Amino acid sequence: MKLKERIHHFLHNEKLKHKLYVIIFESDTPSGKLFDVILIGCILASVLLVIIESLKGLPSYLTTPFVVMEYLFTGFFTFEYLTRIYCSPRPKKYIFSFFGIVDLLATLPLYIGLLFPGARYLLIIRAFRLIRVFRVFKLFNFLNEGERLLTALRESSKKIAVFFLFVVILVTSIGTLMYMIEGNIPGSQFNNIPNSIYWAIVTMTTVGYGDITPATGLGKFLSACVMLIGYTIIAVPTGIVSASMMKDYKRRRDKECPNCHRSGHEDNAKFCKYCGHDLNPDL
Repeated sequence: MKLKERIHHFLHNEKLKHKLYVIIFESDTPSGKLFDVILIGCILASVLLVIIESLKGLPSYLTTPFVVMEYLFTGFFTFEYLTRIYCSPRPKKYIFSFFGIVDLLATLPLYIGLLFPGARYLLIIRAFRLIRVFRVFKLFNFLNEGERLLTALRESSKKIAVFFLFVVILVTSIGTLMYMIEGNIPGSQFNNIPNSIYWAIVTMTTVGYGDITPATGLGKFLSACVMLIGYTIIAVPTGIVSASMMKDYKRRRDKECPNCHRSGHEDNAKFCKYCGHDLNPDL
C-alpha cells in the first residue's frame, strides 16, 4: 500500500475514530474514565510545575528536568488536541467550542515562548481544563445550574447595565462633592476630583483601603453615608438576578410534564417528547 493510500485510509478509518471518540470524549466506559483521570493528573502536574518554576532561588539542577517535563506535557496535550480533532464527528464545532479553544490555548504558550520567553507562563491557562472533572464525577447537574445562571444574567443584562450607569453617576457626584468639602484643606488627600472619585468607589464598594480618608467633620459624615449606601446597593444586582432566576424556574415548572416530571416541553405540544404522555387529555 502506497503512503498516500495509507494516509487516506487513516483519515477515513471510522472504526478507529469511534474507538478514540469513546475513550477521549466519553467517560462512561472504564477506558474513557481512565483517560480523563490521567488527563486531569497531567493538567494538575503541569500547572504545579509552572507555579514551582516561577519561584526564585530554585536549585540549578532542577532546570533541565523541569524543561524536559514541560516539553513532555506540551507534547502530550498537543497530541491529545489533534486526536480530538481527528475523532470528532464535527471537527469545526469542536475547534470553535469553549473546550476546543481552551485545549488549543493550553498547547500554544510553550511554542510562543520559544520566541517570547515570558509567554510560557501563560501555561497556567491549563487550569481551565480541569472543568473536565465534571464529566468524570457525573456533575452535569452543576453545569445545568450554571447554564440557568448564565441565562438569568443574560436576561438581566440591561437592568444591570442601567444600575451600573447609575452607580457610576453616583460615585462621580459623591467624589465631586467630597472634593468640594475637603479639597481646600492644606495637605488634603482629596486634591483633585479623580482621587475623590477613587475614594468614593472604594468606600461605596465597602473595600475600604484607608489610603484616603476625610479630615473634616462634614467629610466624615458624608463618608459614613456613602458606606451605608454601599451596603444597600450591593443587594440590588443580586435581587435583579434572583428575580430573573425565579422567573425562569417558574417557566420551567409550568412546562413540566405531570407524568414524567421533566421540563422542556415545546409550547402547544400534544405529547411529551420524553415519555409520550398526552399533555392535553381533555382535547
